[in-house]
Amino acid sequence: MSLTPLNAINAIPAASWDALLTDNQPFVRHAFLSALEESGCVRHETGWQPQHLIWQEQGKILAAMPGYRKYHSRGEYIFDHAWADASQRAGLPYYPKWLSAIPFSPVSGARVLGDNFAAHQLLDRLPDWLNENGLYSGHINFSDAPADRLLAPQQNWLQRYGCQYHWYNLRYRDFNDFLDTLMSRKRKNMRKERQAVRDQGFDFVWYQGNELTGQQWDFVYQCYANTYAVRGQRPYLNRLFFSLLAESMPAAIRVVIAQRQSLPVAMAFSLVDDHTFYGRYWGCLAEFDHLHFETCFYQDMDYMITHGLSRFDAGAQGEHKLVRGFLPVVTHSWHLLQHAGLHAAVADYLQQERPAVQAWADQARQALPYHRQAG
Repeated sequence: MSLTPLNAINAIPAASWDALLTDNQPFVRHAFLSALEESGCVRHETGWQPQHLIWQEQGKILAAMPGYRKYHSRGEYIFDHAWADASQRAGLPYYPKWLSAIPFSPVSGARVLGDNFAAHQLLDRLPDWLNENGLYSGHINFSDAPADRLLAPQQNWLQRYGCQYHWYNLRYRDFNDFLDTLMSRKRKNMRKERQAVRDQGFDFVWYQGNELTGQQWDFVYQCYANTYAVRGQRPYLNRLFFSLLAESMPAAIRVVIAQRQSLPVAMAFSLVDDHTFYGRYWGCLAEFDHLHFETCFYQDMDYMITHGLSRFDAGAQGEHKLVRGFLPVVTHSWHLLQHAGLHAAVADYLQQERPAVQAWADQARQALPYHRQAG
């Protein structure tokens, strides 16, 4: 029995990795992780050094965790910068750390893959492995329920809550059927927003990953990169990543392009699995009234209703989603801090933060626009 680190996802055959998955969520699939690495978006120089873990018995891979040796906390969406600053002010190193997460993607999903018993053994061995490899902490971000059940009995792991906003398709016949569940003022406001976009002359075209031309992918990337440029930041992803993903998993990709007088103006890039629509990236070349909400929310909700998808995960943050029918959802992450003093301080902080996050999620439901509180 052994815990083995992999410095590249391609060190394991795609079939062996994907055989450990229980669903077809795109983010943890071999193809997605490979596209991040092969494009150079994820590497030592970007502070995301691949260090996936596998648990083997007699040469057979029974469990695994996607993972990275991190030299900063950017691109994680679970914010531990204050912990790092406090640690370093006290003369304690915080980096490098090890993180099990999907780079640049605040989406909950499988983090401990494979056989349940083997996964237990991997987690039991993990603290010693961190110490042996000069890693000051371990983190598991946006875990799913099976991982939470595995981690809850582990004494050294600290649980943290977060909050996102997801929309649920309750088998609506069409968008108007959804609107009929809302209070009158909210319903009128959404209709007004959608009409304003139509009045500006926009129409929308949907594509799967294999249906876009190279020129259209250039436009998608230009829009994506522009959302960072307007904030004076560099994008996490490069153009090659989108090409590699389009080649390896085109059926999971959905792109909607907003056109005005037949010219593309904005886009939204998303991924799908059997049940969930994952809104990921948006961008535009010019600002128009309500175009963001139409492209990133209403078009996607329409698409979900038409294609029978049940859940819309639109990413991190965004209290403005509440008034559009998105429900607060508590997310989970887990943290193992090697230094006893830092562990105790963070444990005390999280003990206060967790009920505050849960209270916020409960309170946020009061802003929902439904006739009756959805749940």
